[in-house]
Amino acid sequence: MEVSANSFDRLWADCKDDYTAAVTQVGASGWYILGRQVAAFEADLATYCGRDTAVGCGNGMDALEIALRAAGIGPGDRVLTTPLSAFATGLAILRAGAEPVYCDTDGHGLLDPDAAEAALAEDPSIRAIIPVHLYGYLADMPRFTAMAAARGITVIEDAAQAIGARRDGRGVGADGHAVAFSFYPTKNLGAIGDGGALLPANADMDDTARSIRNYGQTERYIHEVIGLNSRLDELHAATLRMAFLPRLDTWLDRRRAIAAAYLAGLDTPHATPVPGPDPDGAGWHLFPVLTAPERRDAFLDHLKQHSIQGGLHYPVLIPDQKAMTDRGAPVVHGTLTNARRFAQSEVSLPIHPYLTDAEVEHVVSTVRAWKG
Repeated sequence: MEVSANSFDRLWADCKDDYTAAVTQVGASGWYILGRQVAAFEADLATYCGRDTAVGCGNGMDALEIALRAAGIGPGDRVLTTPLSAFATGLAILRAGAEPVYCDTDGHGLLDPDAAEAALAEDPSIRAIIPVHLYGYLADMPRFTAMAAARGITVIEDAAQAIGARRDGRGVGADGHAVAFSFYPTKNLGAIGDGGALLPANADMDDTARSIRNYGQTERYIHEVIGLNSRLDELHAATLRMAFLPRLDTWLDRRRAIAAAYLAGLDTPHATPVPGPDPDGAGWHLFPVLTAPERRDAFLDHLKQHSIQGGLHYPVLIPDQKAMTDRGAPVVHGTLTNARRFAQSEVSLPIHPYLTDAEVEHVVSTVRAWKG
């Protein structure tokens, strides 16, 4: 039995009629960029997230960059974030002209509020915080909201992996901060191609973000800022709206059921699940387990021998990447002990809404058979 990290063939079989209808609708409209489909999807996404507006973007990294720039973050500013994330988190900060600053994660792999408090106390030049909702687990947003409010700095949520997730009954963006989403195909809400979106924090950010995503244009042929070409196209907007967003809650329910089966069945000390701060509300974009660092490759081989596709998220911390160190020593506050433990030990087990119960049981039995 082969168990893959994703199953796009099953996704296609389930969604092809709605997808085909969406493509046909866009093709017949004769309007392919920033038209009715983008506007309709933005409205539906905002409603789903309990917000007033959403701004479609070309991808999740652009959504982060646009959020930073629309918040007035740029050259001379520092942005505090986690070292344990996709490289796009750090790259978006650099592309906005700011400098990323890192502190440690907590035991869930999320930005540690205590470490962040210490970093802010040491470094008054930090003007924004980007907590990353890694694996689909929400960071401790009430803590970050309070520390930012006390200092008058900006919070932007990197929710690339967490659309629809909750923590203690509160969803992504519940505190009113700007939120960046990715619709990369493997995400919980993925397009068939690249895509992203921003939930602006206020009306001014909404206006500025819409300008930045479209060359900095405020009206036709009038450009007031240096912008990007980062527009969610009509085709992706239509398919997200008509085929995928209506299924998102069902998909999340299935992810949570699979995660519950893993948590109940994986009682081995050699591959320890990281359940997150609220397992019932998590988005479960990934299902991470921690192994002994020196045995991680052997564990991956064990999975492969049983036709299970394991993954690593993320084996190299952002400040350790050559692209960062070539710029000079990255700014790090405190130690990165927990983040390095995750980087050296984490393995992601398959979790997606089209896994069968038999495949889930195969993963459980295979992991339980691993003796370290």
